[in-house]
Amino acid sequence: MSNLVIKVAELPQEFPAIQAIRIAVFQEEQGVDAALEFDGKDVISEHLIAYLNDEVVGTARIRYLDDKTAKIERLAVLSIARGQGIGKKIMENALEVIANKNIPEVVIHAQEYVKDLYKKLDFVEEGEIFEEASIPHVKMRKKFSQQKNCRLGGGFA
Repeated sequence: MSNLVIKVAELPQEFPAIQAIRIAVFQEEQGVDAALEFDGKDVISEHLIAYLNDEVVGTARIRYLDDKTAKIERLAVLSIARGQGIGKKIMENALEVIANKNIPEVVIHAQEYVKDLYKKLDFVEEGEIFEEASIPHVKMRKKFSQQKNCRLGGGFA
C-alpha cells in the first residue's frame, strides 16, 4: 500500500468524489436514505479523503461538537479497496488531525459489526446498541492523554 495517500480534503473541489464514495457505500450497499446520509452537516465538517494508486477509495468526516469533543463520522471505503487496512489508516489520520487541534475526546457511532476496528484504536463502548439508519450501532469514545500536541506514536491514553 505504498501508493496510499490520505489527506484533509480540499473543498469544494474534492467533495464530489467524497459524495460518490458515500453514495456507493451507504446508499447503494447499505440502503441508507439520501436525506440521512447527506444531513447538511458536511459544510461544517472537515473531510479526509484516501487515494490508492491515484484513485479515490475512502473518506471520513470530522465534526467538532465543541472545543473538547470531535465526532468522526461517515467512514467509508469502497468495496474494491477493503481488506487492506485503509479504513484503519483513515481513522488514524483523523485521530491525528483531532489530536493536533488539542481536542481531548473523540466520539463515534460505530456500526456494530465493525466495532472491533475501533477497539483496536482504543475506543471504548458506551451504552447499549441502538439503531441509526436502520443499522445497529454502538456509541464509542476515546480520550487522548493530557499532553499538548500529542502524536499518534505516543500521545494517546
